[in-house]
Amino acid sequence: MKRRSPILAAMCALALLVAPANAQIIDTPATHAVILDNATGEVLFSKDGAEPMIPASMTKMMTAYLVFDMVKRGELKMTDRLTVSADAWRRGGFPSGTSTMGLVPKDTPTIEELLHGVMIMSGNDACIVLAEGISGSEEAFARRMTDLAHEKGLKSANFLNSTGLEAVGHVISAEDLARLAKMTVDDFPEYYKWYSLPSYSWREYTQPNRNPLLGIEGADGVKTGHLEASGYGLTGSAERDGVRRTIVINGMESMAARASEGERMLRLAFQSFELKTIAPESVSLPEQKVWLGQQGTVPVSLAEPMLIAGHKAAFENAKTEIVLDKALEAPVKKGDRVGRLVVTLEGRPPVEAPIIAEADVKKIGFFGKAIAGLSALISGNGS
Repeated sequence: MKRRSPILAAMCALALLVAPANAQIIDTPATHAVILDNATGEVLFSKDGAEPMIPASMTKMMTAYLVFDMVKRGELKMTDRLTVSADAWRRGGFPSGTSTMGLVPKDTPTIEELLHGVMIMSGNDACIVLAEGISGSEEAFARRMTDLAHEKGLKSANFLNSTGLEAVGHVISAEDLARLAKMTVDDFPEYYKWYSLPSYSWREYTQPNRNPLLGIEGADGVKTGHLEASGYGLTGSAERDGVRRTIVINGMESMAARASEGERMLRLAFQSFELKTIAPESVSLPEQKVWLGQQGTVPVSLAEPMLIAGHKAAFENAKTEIVLDKALEAPVKKGDRVGRLVVTLEGRPPVEAPIIAEADVKKIGFFGKAIAGLSALISGNGS
């Protein structure tokens, strides 16, 4: 059973009407895109963001996160040294023709040096050295990456290697990549800052940071990616005036397109998207019909605050309705859950919160029922 609430009056009372009428929700040429608010974990915008996709070198965010976690647990030290194998050199070094740290067989970099190679230089050799040195094989390390990702709630993740090089079934969603970036900021701020270093050198080889967002206001991470199969991708994060937002885009056609769209999405993340909190005391809801009660209606209210996230323009045409759990029949006790308030913004899944009764309604007696039944019969509602 559904009853329309006085949506615009309630929303105006909450100062939610903040954009001009008929404004359009944004689109992006990216095949997958996400904007995440870090403080709340709310996804503000998503284009196929929950769909598993090929992350390419954005995989390395999970490689680094796993190593951070092992250091925290005491399984590793940043000063531990690992030996570069011929396999790591062949598949991830200069002979591979892929992004590399420039390691050669029998080098013995520290864990910290390898992490810089992963995070700044996007070195496939550094990833493989970490994987082989920690787990004995890249396959075993990738399984541990997947297990940790699932433990942390990143259910879309399925990692088959540590590098992000193409492998059938190696996937994660854009939303989970954004959450992974948030986890890194929250759990390991002392290591996250390495993502913002402008360059890194291993011996005579220097590689600039590939993140095109660095230098934009507040931007300090995190990782690019590219494969023929996935196009050009980017996970970026920035903090402005105490607010942090994270974006993910994938499937761009070129490095230039990735840089341009990344900058645009980051700007929109701060200027065009926002969060609104509906406090229970700030909104007045219509009383609801009660059957067989000594009073015909009962006042209701929100049981808890609602957090509404979306594009500013979408608030103009927000739709709100009260959905009752079932037809209300006396007796009703104050505090009983009776339904939920559902708020829907264009481009966003509905957000809902429970509605509770604000008064007791006692059941009418036998004669009251008889009169109610007679009234229904006379009005034509007794059949």
